[in-house]
Amino acid sequence: MTRRLESKVALITGATSGIGLAIAEKFAAEGAKLILTGRNAAAGEALAAKTGGIFVAGDVTQKGLAERITALAVDKLGRLDILVNNAGIVHRGNILETTDDDFARVMGVNVDAVFRFSRAAVKQMVAQFDVGGKGGAIVNIASDWAFVAGRGELAYCTSKGAIIMLTKAMAIDHARQGIRVNAVCPGDVETPMLVGGILHRGDEKQAGLQKNGEGIPMGRVGQPHEIANAVTFVASDEASFITGHAMLVDGGNTAQ
Repeated sequence: MTRRLESKVALITGATSGIGLAIAEKFAAEGAKLILTGRNAAAGEALAAKTGGIFVAGDVTQKGLAERITALAVDKLGRLDILVNNAGIVHRGNILETTDDDFARVMGVNVDAVFRFSRAAVKQMVAQFDVGGKGGAIVNIASDWAFVAGRGELAYCTSKGAIIMLTKAMAIDHARQGIRVNAVCPGDVETPMLVGGILHRGDEKQAGLQKNGEGIPMGRVGQPHEIANAVTFVASDEASFITGHAMLVDGGNTAQ
């Protein structure tokens, strides 16, 4: 059976936990060669050893990091075929509970870093296309809260809405250079970020997961591997005629 990402070089941000970790493991199983980045050096090195990838510790908001890691991918693996912009943070609060610094911090990770990593990747993918290659694929991890707002999550919702338009703009700008750009938009998924929100509101983890699931048509929250499956599809050649799309993977939440 042919693996869907055989020999493709993929860069994944925020790869050391939650959805990013699941994407890295799925990509490795599908044959991809991985460049991984995140802030947890110990977890990153363990993941690199497990997947055969290369890990670079770093904060995605650091200027120059995107260019450095992209150059490393090309130097060590010869090209860059896939970028997954997964790194993200949340600030919990309404507009009165969100300072300038809170808002800037969320936008810095969730939007500015996506812009920088995408710019570095597009530059490399255009160069590949210009010499007869396929270009590449970018997958941005957004959220169903880019479409329906979550209470008390102003900065996060704003940032994920921006990612949808960034995705569409890049898609139409670079479609004829062989670059596809899509977003995957998870609903509630059992990750450290979601569990942190549950604990923040005063619920116990399992009771909180059940409570969240009760509000979803499918009756449960998602699991990281379910998001990784969607990301793998849109990153693969199976999705060769899909670009500028925001794929909701939310258990039907936004259908209500």
